[in-house]
Amino acid sequence: MADPRGFLKITERELPKYRAVDVRILDFKEVEDRRTQDEAQLRRQASRCMNCGIPFCHQGCPLGNLIPEWNDLTWKGDTAGAVERLHATNNFPDFTGRLCPAPCEYACTLGINQPAITIKNIEHSIADAGFDEDLIRPQVPAFLTGSTVAVIGSGPAGLAAAQQLTRAGHTVAVFEKDDKPGGLLRYGIPEFKLEKSVLDRRLAQMEAEGTRFRSSVVVGGELSGQELLESFDAVVLAMGTPKRRDLRVPGRDLEGTYQALDYLTAATREVHGEGPTPISAEGKDVIIIGGGDTGADCLGTAIRQGARSVTSIEIMPAPPAERPANQPWPTYPRLFKVASAHEEGGERVWATSTVEMLDDGEGRVGSLRITEVAFEGGRPVPVEGTERVIPAQLVLLAMGFTGVPETGLVEQLGLTLDARGRIERDEDWNAGVPGVFVAGDSGRGQSLIVWAIAEGRSAAASVDRYLRGTTELPSPITPTEVSYQP
Repeated sequence: MADPRGFLKITERELPKYRAVDVRILDFKEVEDRRTQDEAQLRRQASRCMNCGIPFCHQGCPLGNLIPEWNDLTWKGDTAGAVERLHATNNFPDFTGRLCPAPCEYACTLGINQPAITIKNIEHSIADAGFDEDLIRPQVPAFLTGSTVAVIGSGPAGLAAAQQLTRAGHTVAVFEKDDKPGGLLRYGIPEFKLEKSVLDRRLAQMEAEGTRFRSSVVVGGELSGQELLESFDAVVLAMGTPKRRDLRVPGRDLEGTYQALDYLTAATREVHGEGPTPISAEGKDVIIIGGGDTGADCLGTAIRQGARSVTSIEIMPAPPAERPANQPWPTYPRLFKVASAHEEGGERVWATSTVEMLDDGEGRVGSLRITEVAFEGGRPVPVEGTERVIPAQLVLLAMGFTGVPETGLVEQLGLTLDARGRIERDEDWNAGVPGVFVAGDSGRGQSLIVWAIAEGRSAAASVDRYLRGTTELPSPITPTEVSYQP
């Protein structure tokens, strides 16, 4: 443990400050100002980690991160030791330290009667210090097994599986349908939350280790499932849940209505000099349907593009600010959260449903008819007398994803989807076809980045065992393990 009396002496959370709103909305750089945190502050927070007997933060993290260990090493100033312990369970702490909603902090024992330890920020700081001090280097395998593995999808699950298998000595090729690897890490998450230089330095590490990336390849199209099975000894399917939830209301097909991921992808490409975005919020009244993280990403992007107004609509009522009785510690509660983008502007509307998208007279969306809803029997019911019309020249659908397409690769490999559109798999991560394994959202459904990485690591262990008959790779979770995420 760290300082035995640290949690008694220091009772408040200290975090790096965000850059000023009027400054950060002028660019797409990460919003945190790391200069506002010095080593002393970081060590003070790490010292709050207490000898709680059973570290429930382990239970809160699907990766089983050794949080008390690297808190102790941070407090002692042992950066190299902290980096090693951090990477013992997590391939990409520089991603999770920026993007994970930190279920570990909600499970922190200290959080019962004090503000929880700043676990996520300490993780972020250790990972960045590791790169700054050249402590994170390629781990080239000592030998090659002669086996080949194809990983389909280069999001966090695919990257984790690929890195584990490469380090085990297998020859791994990662296939990505987009023009650059990274999946949603590259095109689904704005620069102000994850600068792509952070992603690219990890990809460079993986390439130096021997992982091969094949971008702009549609597996199930130009590369068929049969060709995959003939060319590789094993296949890991980690292509996420590409099917996006849509909104079927009158006027949905009007010009000016887009899926959130299309909007975010176009904005990211523009930021990186790949041409002007065809979907700009500049000078428009923007409506975002969906109140989750993707909706917040759209909000921050629209503000930076110069939107006239931004309104986020969520059909569910606003969650409570404090942990409710039916979501007790150490579970991950559904709480009212304010993302950095929410601090920058816009309006949040809860318990409201879209009735119709209205034509501006030229075939484009010009406004939305909305109504408040109440829940009866678990279903939203319009509240009489609350219908109103609000202006909207750009509507973004940020309502999540529904599963894997039934056609293409799934059909070619003869795989089975369950009622939620997920690829069925057994306790060994196998999809019912010898040598074909499933990791991440494709088998789990839409979830958190930590679950994706944990699944990638666990599936890699099963692939290694399938190829060699045994494995030394860790397997932090099973396919049936249930998340506390609501």
